[in-house]
Amino acid sequence: MASLCNKTMVLCLWLTINFLSTTISSELQRFEHPIRGDQTLKFLVIGDWGRNGAFNQSEVAFQMGRIGEELDIDFVVSTGDNFYDNGLKGEHDPAFIDSFTNVYTAKSLQKQWYIVLGNHDYRGDAVAQLSPALRKIDSRWLCLRSFILNAEIAELFFVDTSPFVKDYFTIPNEHTYDWRGVSPANTYTGIVLKELESALRDSTAKWKIVVGHHAIRSVGHHGDTEELVQRLLPILRANNVDLYVNGHDHCLEQIGDNESPIQFLTSGAGSKAWRGDLKGMNRKDLEFFYDGQGFMSVQLTRSDVEIVFYDVFGKVLHKWAMSKQLNTLHSVM
Repeated sequence: MASLCNKTMVLCLWLTINFLSTTISSELQRFEHPIRGDQTLKFLVIGDWGRNGAFNQSEVAFQMGRIGEELDIDFVVSTGDNFYDNGLKGEHDPAFIDSFTNVYTAKSLQKQWYIVLGNHDYRGDAVAQLSPALRKIDSRWLCLRSFILNAEIAELFFVDTSPFVKDYFTIPNEHTYDWRGVSPANTYTGIVLKELESALRDSTAKWKIVVGHHAIRSVGHHGDTEELVQRLLPILRANNVDLYVNGHDHCLEQIGDNESPIQFLTSGAGSKAWRGDLKGMNRKDLEFFYDGQGFMSVQLTRSDVEIVFYDVFGKVLHKWAMSKQLNTLHSVM
């Protein structure tokens, strides 16, 4: 009888592990974005935006449209917190139209949007944002938890960072989170990191860019995300990642890394900003910080990258460029 019970327990454990390995995550899904004939890649980055056009969201969107046309961008990246305050209520929530389709109306923004979830998105129906039903409403929308975008000279690795943050599970502060598909969190995040590390190691792209919602390094309201410093940053350093791009803090910023060439870039100023809410401004690796609304552009060739930050009026706040070919980098205000 004991032997039968033990065999049953082993079978149940095996089924559980097998179920988790096949439902929580599989190899990161890949998407292809063809590069233009001149071998350049251009895109905008916006985060923390979905407020039905309020808090200057519409004004930022207008300037994105203008800069997007000027640069002739290939696509747009969203760093999460796509709908405030508590994500979407479902696939047919009018907030999707009111905060996305009816706000980003410029011709230049009618390109593919590649999107990750933020912590506010998890406070609603997170699964709804992943649903193909939204793509039928607006074909620009492509949101997954973690995935890879191959754009030939660059690969962008999108990472679902909210499940890494322990406080969302232990100190939810009266918020409820939609953790369907990511529980147990330790198992889920472990698989995400394993798949990311493998994909980064195998990548032959000239530029490796990782996108997540939460900052690894920030002098804004939330500061560094310690779970990512401990678990994600070593993988980025070991695999020659060039840029880590995030939102979460409602600001624009650039911070260097004291142990690698990685640049930490925050673009989380798509609507409501936190004026004067900052910390650690004396850190020596801080290249740029702005506590107002705005967005960021990225321009890439095989040898060069240029990052530009813009404010709500479309004014250039900060430029930074690096050439791998010449092994030089410079910052221009």
